[in-house]
Amino acid sequence: MYKIVDMVDYQTIAAVQKEEDLDRAIEGRVNVVFLLTGSIFNMKQLVDRVKNAGKHVFIHMEFIEGIAADRSGVAYVAQHVKPTGIISTKSNLIRFAKEMNVMAIQRIFLIDRSAVARGIKSVESSVPDAIEVMPGIMPRIIREMTNMTPLPIIAGGLVDNQEEIDESLRAGALAVSAGSTELW
Repeated sequence: MYKIVDMVDYQTIAAVQKEEDLDRAIEGRVNVVFLLTGSIFNMKQLVDRVKNAGKHVFIHMEFIEGIAADRSGVAYVAQHVKPTGIISTKSNLIRFAKEMNVMAIQRIFLIDRSAVARGIKSVESSVPDAIEVMPGIMPRIIREMTNMTPLPIIAGGLVDNQEEIDESLRAGALAVSAGSTELW
């Protein structure tokens, strides 16, 4: 099976939060797109646009209007929308995706030391293809996370410039997701 470390060519990932920014992601250097917008009515069209541009696309299950973030929602996305994979903060959705042979990225928010421990415990049980840690501007914590798990780390959130991307990559992140179109 294809691994996420094999698909990341450009180490910045476009985190598309508004549909009007999708063209910038498609035209940009990035080859992986995180869709953080859309609805049941247009998700397939958005995913197909990204895939037709030769890019990989992951959709955030909790951000799609009209598709429940549950087993049936993951099954619907897997069978009808057909993205490269999903993103979720919920361990059960990661497990459902893996059961359906869909790639999955688990997003965890690191607000304190106990959140790091809970995050590691959570990903050990759900076994995602990668972990997105937020905020992504914490090189020391990214370095610690890469030592705590063999899973690829994607840094995301509050990333504003190339220097922050470079720091996260030097700390061991596989890639950095950024919402700023200038970084794509």
